[in-house]
Amino acid sequence: MLDVTILRNDPERAKELLSRKNIDPKTVDKFMRLDTDWRQKIATLEGLQGEQNTLTKEIGIAQNKDELLTKAQILKKRIAEISEDRDALEKKRNEALNRLPNLPFEDVTQGKDENENKVIREVGKRPEFDFEPKDYLTIAESLQLINTEVAAKVSGSRFGYLMNEGALLEFALLRLALDTVLPHGFTPVIPPIMIRPKIYEGIGRLAADQKEERYYIEKDDVYLVGSAEHTLIPLHVGETLDEKYLPKRYVGFSTCFRREAGSYGKDTRGILRVHQFDKVEFISFVKPEDSENEHRFLLSMQETLMQKLELPYRVVENCTGDMGWTDARQFDVEAWFPSQNKYRETHSCSNTTDFQSRGIGTKYKTRDGKKGLVHTLNATAFSQRPILAILENFQTKKGTVKLPKILSEYLGKSEIVPK
Repeated sequence: MLDVTILRNDPERAKELLSRKNIDPKTVDKFMRLDTDWRQKIATLEGLQGEQNTLTKEIGIAQNKDELLTKAQILKKRIAEISEDRDALEKKRNEALNRLPNLPFEDVTQGKDENENKVIREVGKRPEFDFEPKDYLTIAESLQLINTEVAAKVSGSRFGYLMNEGALLEFALLRLALDTVLPHGFTPVIPPIMIRPKIYEGIGRLAADQKEERYYIEKDDVYLVGSAEHTLIPLHVGETLDEKYLPKRYVGFSTCFRREAGSYGKDTRGILRVHQFDKVEFISFVKPEDSENEHRFLLSMQETLMQKLELPYRVVENCTGDMGWTDARQFDVEAWFPSQNKYRETHSCSNTTDFQSRGIGTKYKTRDGKKGLVHTLNATAFSQRPILAILENFQTKKGTVKLPKILSEYLGKSEIVPK
């Protein structure tokens, strides 16, 4: 959640920054009205409780208590009414606060959508073919790597089976990610895939229309996670970390679930956009002054992985209109897909500042005893999307797929051939 003091002290600046994320400034005005009313109710309640304490003392020493007891009953009823008003206002206030995303940094490129993202760099040579390149699903089906037809019968649309080398490639990517980052102080984690609503809300992942993306199990009052990040960030819920142990870095592997609300009609063929997928994720907890450097470090880890896969890619800085809800700055890494003649996003890398740590109370303590909120960051190591890019970029005219050198070492073969 946002720092309320920023909204109170400089609401115009907050409105201007949030408008860059396509948030209506009236949303801030609504919160401010509710916040003011809520604070006034608290002040009124505190005043009445003070009167109640004074009256209690007077009753204790009074000779004739009847009049004072009557007054005390009236006061008690009034306090109950004001408390009920305060609680109702607090609920509305918190709902309004949850409709406000993290503020973007001042220097983030302004824009309305992904078409206005800023290309930082392009790396690697795009493959040149002497034949018409096939799309990844055509290749995968011919090599028996992906089966969406049976998955549709078993589970519905937007599901798929990874099979044979398709499955082995996922395990190879997981191993590659671990081998690459463990020397940099990352702790490997397999986190839970279910999360309680209070925690989910605390990290800002049930805000606004994000809730439509989540799978909720009503009987157990839990959600299925949409990323390993969602249960890795709360790993230190309510804790105060010693600064000497920062940064704390984790690499987590998790199955993820998303409804893909609002994406109907997009990427319906294949497994580029699905309801269930596996993902390896980087998470960092750092001091505020270190978060921008850590952001670049995580991005460098993503680029290292892409370079090891020998995939052509580009790095883009997401404009304000294409940033994640919790992000103050976001980069995407996009792999080249020859069949589409364009880059497609395979990785995201986000600095969420103290937006998530505030909601779950994760702090750090300095050597002199001062406390503050940590900054949290998250970055994709691998989802299943790079597998698709590999199939397209390393396809051959004879219908096989040559493997990048690093993956041939993991799979024990240099080429995927028809069964």
